Amino acid sequence: MGNKRYEKGWGIFEKLTGADGVTELERIHALYPDLANLIISNGFADIYSRPGLNLRERELVTLSSLITQGATEQLPMHVNAALNIGLTPDEIMEIVLQSTVYAGFPKALSAFAVVMDVLEKRTTHSSGADV
Repeated sequence: MGNKRYEKGWGIFEKLTGADGVTELERIHALYPDLANLIISNGFADIYSRPGLNLRERELVTLSSLITQGATEQLPMHVNAALNIGLTPDEIMEIVLQSTVYAGFPKALSAFAVVMDVLEKRTTHSSGADV
């Protein structure tokens, strides 16, 4: 894990996901280190660090893509990442609403349930503070 590419990706991943993402990646790494290394080196070092979009814009695209695919298992991490880098709950809900047109109501409603769950957990975890 000690190469510069991995370290670059790790820094971006940690900034986006915080402790919860780190814990999840450690679980993946324990079962299949090659997959964890690919996620960090390819996904975050090679893609997320590119100059064309900032992290906020990349999370907008990622959320839209995940919703359209119906990839609700990946949504909690990226909803948290989006909130961690400054997207508001209202902006995330607009992404969900916009996706009804292109992905359909079933996928959007599934995404809505995930977003609501993340927001509720963050509110509970922060003892009632704003999300």
